[in-house]
Amino acid sequence: MKNKIKVYRAMHDLTQDQLATKLNVTRQTILAIEKGKYDPSLDLAFKIARYFRVSIEEIFTYEVRKE
Repeated sequence: MKNKIKVYRAMHDLTQDQLATKLNVTRQTILAIEKGKYDPSLDLAFKIARYFRVSIEEIFTYEVRKE
């Protein structure tokens, strides 16, 4: 799943660590999501969208993975 978390973090002048703390996850979780190595749970995806006050579709774009 593609995402714009890094863009939104930059717009809000947040580090990965600061965002992780606010969302009660680890910095490694934020890093993995940003790099597309980990898809967040639906609960976490909504938490991220709510934090930035945007719709979930503004941050996350679903794409089918080729396996």
